[in-house]
This record gives sequence, structure tokens and C-alpha cells, in this order.
Amino acid sequence: MPFRFFIKQWLMPPGVFLLLLIAAWWLRRSWPRTARLCFIAGLGGVWLMSLPVVVQHVAQQIETVAPLSMDEWSTLATRADAIVVLGSGRERGDPAWGAQDQPTGVALERMRYAAQLAKASGLPVLTSGGLHYGSPPSEARLMADSMQRDFGVSVRWLEEESRTTWENAELSAAMLLPRGIKRVVVVTQAWHMQRSVWSFRQAGFEVVPAPVGFMGIDHGRPFGGWLPDAKAMWQNGQLFNETVGLIGYRVFY
Repeated sequence: MPFRFFIKQWLMPPGVFLLLLIAAWWLRRSWPRTARLCFIAGLGGVWLMSLPVVVQHVAQQIETVAPLSMDEWSTLATRADAIVVLGSGRERGDPAWGAQDQPTGVALERMRYAAQLAKASGLPVLTSGGLHYGSPPSEARLMADSMQRDFGVSVRWLEEESRTTWENAELSAAMLLPRGIKRVVVVTQAWHMQRSVWSFRQAGFEVVPAPVGFMGIDHGRPFGGWLPDAKAMWQNGQLFNETVGLIGYRVFY
């Protein structure tokens, strides 16, 4: 896992752009034309990754699953048997919480939405997410504890072994399908929903998508989003990773 993580960090932005800039410096004398191309690609990639306008346009291509209307919340029980909330990592040892691990901001966004859906529909909830950093508690446990403490929603099932979206689906299926639960509301980010729906359908579920956290909307940034922005770097990184995942899942699964 550490080696896989190391390789991924260098092959995905911004690592790959840093490699291009290093290559440009290394080749500047022996291969000046190649060095120039590497420099342009590396610097251009970093610049594009930092632009909110790029976030908006790329997200619009990925966020193809429409959101639920609020009128649908109370009728979800006629279309599904359970709500599945996908994990999104954890924050390690936050001193504000007595050095206890906490769900990420993205996970909290998913949990908040899932909690509202659960209260409106009465559907039971499963949280899905294995160990992060290789040590307990699992993402599923952190989410379950937070949903009870912060949103007053009890989680009925915890899937605590998955490491990928594909495993979220497969291991959730192993828990729910034997119980006769074949229709699920899947809660995750809008940019992650395409891959999630595909994975859960492959696992044997009928899926009601419940995307949250849309990025492909009006960003409201000054100057039309053409100025570099630190948040956009992270957002574009997520979108790039998701694009690779959409392609990779259909190739390998």
C-alpha cells in the first residue's frame, strides 16, 4: 500500500507537474527543446489546476447525475430499502476533539445529507468505509458515531473493510443482499456519483442516487474564476482522480 500510494502521488496532479518541471531543469542543456516542452506542460498544468473556472467546467462533465428534489425525500421509502453513505477518509488526531480521529469535511457533508434523508424517509442507514492510515477506527465507525452524536441518526449497519468505491459496493452487497435489501439510496459527492452508481449496480443493487456537494455550479469567484485559487487546486485534483477512476473501473472491473 505505501508503494502504491507513493506511485499514485507522483503520477497524479500536482506530482506529475512537479516531475515535468524537474525534467525541464534536468534536460535544459542536453535537450533544450524537450526541456521547454516539459516546462510549458508543467507550469501550464499547475496554472490550470489552480483555476476555479476549470473546476466548474470539468465538474459539469462529470456531475451527470441529477440531485434529488426535496419533495422526493419523504417518498424515498417507496423506492429504496436502505441508505448507504460512502466514506471519505478521516482527519487524524484532532486536538480539538481530544486527539480523536474525525470524519473529513467531505464525509460530514455526506452524513449531513444522509441524516436529513433518513429522518424524512425513515430508511435505515449503512455507513461504508474501512481503515484509513491502516489503523482503527474505521471510516464507517467514525461516521456512525458522528451521525448519532451530531445529527441524531442511528446507523444500523457498518461496513468496515472497504478501501475503494468498488469494495464499498461489493462489501455492502455482502451485508445487505442476504437480508433482502436490493434497493439502496447511495449518498456521495456529485463528482463521485457516476462511478458509485456503476459499482453498486454491478454489485447487484437497484440504485437511487443522492449526490451532494456539486462543483459544477456558478463558482462566484472574482474575475470569472481566472485567478489562481488554493481551493481550486484540491478540487481539480479530485476531479482529475475521478476521471481516471471512471476510465479505470470500466477497464479493470
